[in-house]
Amino acid sequence: MRLSIRHDTVYSYDPPPAQLTLRLRLFAVDCAMQRVEAWSVRVNGAEVAPLLTNSFGDREALWRAPERPERVEVSVEGAVETEDRAGMLGRWPPHRPAVFLRYSPLTEPDGGIAAFAQQVADASDGLLPMLHNLNEAVADAVEYRPGATDSSVTAAGALERGAGVCQDHAHLFAAACRSLEVPARYVVGYLHDPEAPLGGTHAWAEAWVQGLGWVGFDPTHRQSPTDAYVRLGSGLDAFDAAPIRGHMHGESAESLAADVAVGVAQ
Repeated sequence: MRLSIRHDTVYSYDPPPAQLTLRLRLFAVDCAMQRVEAWSVRVNGAEVAPLLTNSFGDREALWRAPERPERVEVSVEGAVETEDRAGMLGRWPPHRPAVFLRYSPLTEPDGGIAAFAQQVADASDGLLPMLHNLNEAVADAVEYRPGATDSSVTAAGALERGAGVCQDHAHLFAAACRSLEVPARYVVGYLHDPEAPLGGTHAWAEAWVQGLGWVGFDPTHRQSPTDAYVRLGSGLDAFDAAPIRGHMHGESAESLAADVAVGVAQ
């Protein structure tokens, strides 16, 4: 499938901060599930090139406001050819999977997560069936309910509440895997959903399966990623994998508005 992406984010500041730096991880890269045909990232109309490729295989750029900004607009446009590989990425990038056994503040498992994960493992025959069962179990345990959580809610908090969004599903899946000594990472990207014509940003998880490599799981949709997904980047959790992260010097109130469109390209 050939997908087109347009993603605009506008930040407003009051009063303008003395200094502003943005870390941008908005660059899709070629991997087993996708081939990037065209991609551009612009800040206030000027194109921004990636500065480096980090240890997770994701490209990053830094942008610093030349003066006190009242408004910053970050725009992404691209076209990506995708392939349905049942979520299998293989060994990409070629770093040690054990890096993703680390806990983070948002994914540290408590007793509830450990018991939840162990119950799924005990009822499963083998690692790959267990991961598919865990995908379903997360969806059953945390009802998809926009507004039920915010970005500060942990995997343990989402399980306790029993409601959340894709971020919470991915956090809980990763936390449960790590509690079972299975490396897992949080993934951000885009999803083309025929039932939501404009599509949007999305989050899912990937787990390491010996002999197969990284395999993706999306509890929100009870499936592995298909050719409707465009992978943007990964990390230990949503904060670590955030496509845009800013650092301000000086007191300022920040607000943002985002507009995302993902469609089938002609």
